[in-house]
Amino acid sequence: MAADIIRLVDVTKIYGEGDATVRAVDGVSLRVQEGEFVAVMGPSGSGKSTLMHILGCLDVPTSGEYLFAGEDVASMNERELASIRNRRIGFVFQQFHLLSSMSAWRNVELPLLYRAARDRKQMALNALAQVGLSGRVEHRPNQLSGGQQQRVAIARALITDPTMILADEPTGNLDSKASREVLDILTGLNKSGHTIVLITHDPNVASVAERVVEMADGRIRDQVAA
Repeated sequence: MAADIIRLVDVTKIYGEGDATVRAVDGVSLRVQEGEFVAVMGPSGSGKSTLMHILGCLDVPTSGEYLFAGEDVASMNERELASIRNRRIGFVFQQFHLLSSMSAWRNVELPLLYRAARDRKQMALNALAQVGLSGRVEHRPNQLSGGQQQRVAIARALITDPTMILADEPTGNLDSKASREVLDILTGLNKSGHTIVLITHDPNVASVAERVVEMADGRIRDQVAA
């Protein structure tokens, strides 16, 4: 049996105080195993973005238990959380977050600067090859299409060989053709063994995952095979 990458037990995230209290995530329990492709789907206000921040160690729950690859995230300090984010989670966002003054390979190598890795350029070139951009390594973001920029962002997520890739609305700024290309890349990465958690409001995007977790009002409403 595959090991759990994510194990949430009765996780709650509360914002505000008194009458202004909002339970953005309310008693969520969830498991994601190594090698799974899971989509978390829900409309705006469903709690999926807050859950994404918790899963990505960008925020910590108010209560409940979160084990990431067997480690208790809730007990970690900010430095330990930063290490998890840099070394073990690859992030892909709706906004590409590429530095306009840098070439594609320079953008991809950025996560390695925090660990003084050798052969950073070759590692960046290898990651770009994985997403089909070997011919665009010296191009800057403004010389690339939206779909190509998102592929650079995926390569940047891959370069640390993360335990999990967390993709938050990765097709939100793309046309249908580029969206399909990005989803095909994520599917291919999953088939090669990567664990992927995809956050989306779009059922068509969610359908590429093996399992869809539907959220509403901060709770998990349903979990179904896609």
